[in-house]
Amino acid sequence: MTSHAILNLSFLQTLVEVLATLAFALSGMLEAARKRLDLVGVYAVAGLAAFGGGTLRDILLDRRPFFWVEHATWLWALLALCTVAMLGLRSRHFELTERAVLWPDALGLGLFSASGTQIALNMQMPAIVAVLMGVITAVVGGVLRDIVCNEIPSVFRDHRPYAVCAFIGTWLLVLAQALNAPDWLGLAAAAGTTVMLRGLALWSDYRLPAWNPDPSPRRKPE
Repeated sequence: MTSHAILNLSFLQTLVEVLATLAFALSGMLEAARKRLDLVGVYAVAGLAAFGGGTLRDILLDRRPFFWVEHATWLWALLALCTVAMLGLRSRHFELTERAVLWPDALGLGLFSASGTQIALNMQMPAIVAVLMGVITAVVGGVLRDIVCNEIPSVFRDHRPYAVCAFIGTWLLVLAQALNAPDWLGLAAAAGTTVMLRGLALWSDYRLPAWNPDPSPRRKPE
């Protein structure tokens, strides 16, 4: 790979992570607003949603510095976003907030999963490990957001495909790299597919079947 290509890929990865960070921060901020948390709570939940998955990915891959340390300016952007939102959001907005949070969350799912997978591939990780790093990057922030907001994480309870969408979409990035396709094309295909699958699941209200280990009811002894 030429130095020019490496520079373009680095810029593209940074851009993707910035967009994903803002999308997840927005989802965390909206969830905090729905729960009517105070200023510190809004900052904390937005930060966990934005940086939690990427931080765990970097810990597992022994990658330093963390994204939010390397790009500390985005911490200020996060603080500004939360402050403006708290000044503008009112109780009449909360009903719409619960539905609106699903779409920025879907965008962050696609962008973070693609970025996390690309980072792992750049570190010469096996394909399945890279895909799982992408899923971790995309899902853990939302899990932390819901736990702090005293909710069972939505990825585990609503049965609408979430992590599954990221798992399927990120394989397109692996395929694109195997076919020597342009880096931007692989990232766009993976992120776009994941967002599309999640969007279809929300639109159709499709739900994965719940595991029922005992489908036949036991007969009571007479």
